[in-house]
Amino acid sequence: MGAAEVVPVGEEARRGGEQAPGGSPAVPDRVAASWRRSADYGVAARDATPVFAGTAREGSLFSTCGREVLADLHRTLVDEPLGLVLTDADGLVLDRLSGDTSLLRSLDAVHLAPGFAFSEREAGTSGLGLALADRLPALVRASQHYSADLTAYTCAAVPVLDPLTGRLEGSVNITTWSASSGQLLLALAQSAASATGALMLARSRGRSARPAPRGEVFRVLAPRPEPGAGTVTALSAAWTDAVAAAEAAVRAGRLTAAVGEPGSGRATLLAQALRRAHPRDRVLDVRPPAPEDVDAWLGLWAPEAAKPATTVVLRDVDALSVATADRVRDVLAGGGGPAPRVVVTAEDLGDVAPPLARLVASVVRVAPLRERPDDVLPLAAHAARRARGREVDLTPAAARALAGHAWPGGVEQLQRVVRRAASLADRVDVGQLPPEVLTGAGRSLTRLERVERDEIVRVLTRPGTTVVGAARELGLSRATLYRRIAHLGLEVPR
Repeated sequence: MGAAEVVPVGEEARRGGEQAPGGSPAVPDRVAASWRRSADYGVAARDATPVFAGTAREGSLFSTCGREVLADLHRTLVDEPLGLVLTDADGLVLDRLSGDTSLLRSLDAVHLAPGFAFSEREAGTSGLGLALADRLPALVRASQHYSADLTAYTCAAVPVLDPLTGRLEGSVNITTWSASSGQLLLALAQSAASATGALMLARSRGRSARPAPRGEVFRVLAPRPEPGAGTVTALSAAWTDAVAAAEAAVRAGRLTAAVGEPGSGRATLLAQALRRAHPRDRVLDVRPPAPEDVDAWLGLWAPEAAKPATTVVLRDVDALSVATADRVRDVLAGGGGPAPRVVVTAEDLGDVAPPLARLVASVVRVAPLRERPDDVLPLAAHAARRARGREVDLTPAAARALAGHAWPGGVEQLQRVVRRAASLADRVDVGQLPPEVLTGAGRSLTRLERVERDEIVRVLTRPGTTVVGAARELGLSRATLYRRIAHLGLEVPR
């Protein structure tokens, strides 16, 4: 975002009522919005004191990788007047490195030190606070800081997201004196944040990175059984009771949040509740956007949400930045007209940005599929029927394998597995199920162990194969094969 002729709320207070020579300087829109939030939080414009939060969380993958990356960077910049700072997602300073003793003393004086929380809520506008709030790289120079105590510095910070889950883990921040160049700082911070994410992915046992959010918006017409598992109603009490609770909240006009693990069917539950409460409504299913796409994202669904007989399902609102949540809150206010009918999903309401979390009036927990084992086979039969357009039989062995699996990926994983299996045969047996379904919920396997597991499953699930025959084909003794099956956590139904 470029600069705009906007004076941040609170600047006159910070300057003691004095005007800067030639009038107030222009500031970027993001900084101006951060100033307004800082004022709303009640941060002191002078002598802001960050909160000491105690010992930082140790041992996380992010903190381990981030410290290694900053230590390597510090060794190459030890003679430069730079402070390298690692924070968690709440702005808590986890680590700080610098070879400049005068800068370290100065940072100590403003409490930019391990154990102190430096988010917008505690310290007002700063590089790291803005990066965490917007989930975008941020550069805050000198007087752009909200607190007068920080105007001696220029700060560049870049958020770090977990490459597997997309969850905000923290930030990499580089601070120097305000007279120094800022663009170099931002480039260094971006490089360090990218290296941290890459190292986290490399140490995540080779699993694929999560695709970046795209902010898709699609319309669900009332008669259609979308999104998710559709109109399956013969499910467990855990599911039907949750649908009933959501329906009652929606009928009462309360902003309702369905919370639970990804893949548990949160959006599906809300869609079923909405069809019962407002059967003639059209439903817009809205996924979170990348931070740089927020304007286009709001332009797609916000005007539609104001139309009659329309409900919006906002998915994964815990992935929205504070700045985006601010703008969503304004949309939900209705602009003087009727407030749009909106429901939301999140993994944990505590992770939702405060501007949006405060609006949630009812929370419905959606139990993960492993806590609803009676739902597995009805959902599997439904997924197979939708894949083939007719009923598809499951053999008893396949049914036992599906019912006995923990389904860490939830309903979405079950549907994916069954759709693929139904596309391979008219009657699904264990031979059409992927090895992941036959592996118990034990430790994560290495790449070589996964190859070994897949080969054992391929041989053992071949019709007519005995353990003795499988051992002979694999070049193992029967005792060794049994040991490998136990070690890999395989559960191969007979």
